[in-house]
Amino acid sequence: MGRLKTIGMTEKQTIVIISGLSGSGKSVALRALEDAGFFCTDNLPLTLIESFVSIVTLNNHAQRIGIGIDIREKEFLHDFDTVLRALRDSYKVEIVFLEADRDALIRRFKETRRPHPLVSEDIGIEAAIETEKAMLLSLRNEADRIVDTSSYTPHQLRHMITSLFGFSAPDSAMTITLISFGYKFGIPQNADLLFDVRFMPNPNFVPALKEMNGTEPRVTDFVFGTPCAREFMDKTLSLLDFLIPRYRGEGKAYLTIGFGCTGGRHRSPAIVEEVARHIRRVHATEPGVIHRDME
Repeated sequence: MGRLKTIGMTEKQTIVIISGLSGSGKSVALRALEDAGFFCTDNLPLTLIESFVSIVTLNNHAQRIGIGIDIREKEFLHDFDTVLRALRDSYKVEIVFLEADRDALIRRFKETRRPHPLVSEDIGIEAAIETEKAMLLSLRNEADRIVDTSSYTPHQLRHMITSLFGFSAPDSAMTITLISFGYKFGIPQNADLLFDVRFMPNPNFVPALKEMNGTEPRVTDFVFGTPCAREFMDKTLSLLDFLIPRYRGEGKAYLTIGFGCTGGRHRSPAIVEEVARHIRRVHATEPGVIHRDME
């Protein structure tokens, strides 16, 4: 394939390719891109990609394009390296690869009663998942960002995609995402920095606070009501103030910071909200906020 033509362009358009395992949330992610202003298409055949990109970029018709790729387009996967090189020559390309653990994928297929695309009379669901992983390995290796959606709800995944691509940031900008989570439900696999706050007194053991969550004032007052908690916040915010401009200076595009407590309902959400306020005030950045296990 020859070099793609960028007709009438004043700057490089952004192309975000959403791919990953069947059942990992690709359709949700692509719809989130579309809602964020991307011109999107799903499962585009290889023979049409050059024409598609050229048409939608003509006269700046679309500055941001989203393309969904999955196991159904076997021809695309076979020649993906060639296609990717051609795209990167003329466009700013980012690949997001979604995956989830086997149990989560099996549960989702059972809940939706939708068959895995590789399941047949000879191949069961578990074998189909492993086969698909092998087929998509080269694409996964090219990904700029790999997201494990095992514990994400569709709403949380939409929020994450929107926080990453919901605005046209300058090249020097860095997208910051803050995640609160519960250790008993697993660590978020895509976090760059993790902070364990289980040393703090737990509102879950206070009857009046048990049914509340960490975004409510009474819980927040309890969480930050000890000298230990205040000292932790001072040290943590000081560390982030040191790291954030240096990550930016190195050209890091995304920074995901996780705060975890036991269940993810009280302490970690309260801390994430406070950190988010600090980042807005000090770093003039609107961070994405995900309370993974609060609901």
